[in-house]
Amino acid sequence: MSRVCNSHDVISASGIAFGTSGARGLVTDFTPEVCAAFTASFISVMRQHFAFETVALAIDNRPSSYAMAQACAAALDDNGISTIFYGVIPTPALALQAMADRIPAIMVTGSHIPFDRNGLKFYRPDGEITKDDELAILNAEATCKQLVLKELPVSTFAAENYITRYLSLFPTPFLENKRIGIYEHSSAGRELYKPLFEALGAEVISLGRSDNFVPIDTEAVSEDDREKAIRWAEQFKLDAIFSTDGDGDRPLISDEKGNWLRGDVLGLLCSLALSADAVAIPVSCNSIISSGNFFKHVELTKIGSPYVIAAFPELSQSYERIAGFEANGGFLLGSDVTINSQLLSALPTRDAVLPAIMLLYSSREKNISSLVEQLPCRYTHSDRLQNVSLEQSRKLIEMGTENPQSLLNAIGLQSEIAASVDTTDGIRIMLGSRCIVHLRPSGNAPELRCYAEANSLEFAQFIVKRVLTCISNT
Repeated sequence: MSRVCNSHDVISASGIAFGTSGARGLVTDFTPEVCAAFTASFISVMRQHFAFETVALAIDNRPSSYAMAQACAAALDDNGISTIFYGVIPTPALALQAMADRIPAIMVTGSHIPFDRNGLKFYRPDGEITKDDELAILNAEATCKQLVLKELPVSTFAAENYITRYLSLFPTPFLENKRIGIYEHSSAGRELYKPLFEALGAEVISLGRSDNFVPIDTEAVSEDDREKAIRWAEQFKLDAIFSTDGDGDRPLISDEKGNWLRGDVLGLLCSLALSADAVAIPVSCNSIISSGNFFKHVELTKIGSPYVIAAFPELSQSYERIAGFEANGGFLLGSDVTINSQLLSALPTRDAVLPAIMLLYSSREKNISSLVEQLPCRYTHSDRLQNVSLEQSRKLIEMGTENPQSLLNAIGLQSEIAASVDTTDGIRIMLGSRCIVHLRPSGNAPELRCYAEANSLEFAQFIVKRVLTCISNT
């Protein structure tokens, strides 16, 4: 039994902050008291807007996640709220079920960040919490009298409904004669993906299951994972490989050669398959998307799903079929759409399965690489430099804002000139060569991300490597 006093005081002292998607920090900082404080504050904020008696709860496969869920459930119980625990499932599966039941939800996950860290994602009955909700949670002053940690019985209902959502769209198993590899590692959805793709007609080969947590970053795929995919594709004669990050809301899918698709390219192809009228995307996405050739309107946002979601209400005033996606591959369906005469309800949170399925549906009579090759030849690459303090990152951003040329000189691009600067999120510089370099501090870890865009993949990769090497040597 433990006591939580004022949730605001506990959260403030924890050092845990909201990033681009949820509250994240070191596992050692997510004590039962801290988990309870976040939960109590979340409940107090939700009670100001919604009436509910139950909260949905789920976890990823991190070693620390179940104990954190127990603490969240204990805080809910202390506040007179029942818990329905869905066990290890993808974040979008939890969000889908909670929205259907019109109740809040909490997902215990650190997504792609290393296993010594973890996090909490919060959902309103109508979808992801907003940035205003985050601020309200941090400032709320709620209390827990006592915490009693209990075993949590698991319901399979959310997982079953998530699979049904996508199987219902297709009258026939359109993946017959296709071989799909599932890179399972420690993904929260690994028990669902094989039966899902088999039900769609594919022969499925399970790959790379791990008993240890694997922090897959779909935006900065490791060289080892790149080599694995190419090897698997050849060895098993695959038509595609599907994977996700840790909590199953960001997809990673390859073509028939084992080449992983960039997340924004995947999002573009999915949006086209859905006949989207308008899309909302972060500024880090490939500039071909906003070129005006694909959609009636493209809204550029800061990086993070809350910002993408925030653009949906205004877009819905003028456009019927709305979507959003990110460079990490997360796809957000902002409106109801009809596919094969079947209604697919909006799901305004990151989802990994929808873009994968729509890509496979679009390539059912061809291969994936042929779809990619039809797009304009503009390539992006990104990677991250770990153990970079927020202060160091901010100094670089400030340097570039005050004098873009000084920043270019400092990061090894002294031969380039700054044609234009965008400070929507970090600093994004259009170079005189028409290439783009974009620096942005991580919202939830001591990391600096570098994005680059060029007319060849090799040069985009060169820019990222050059920039991060220069920064690491300073």
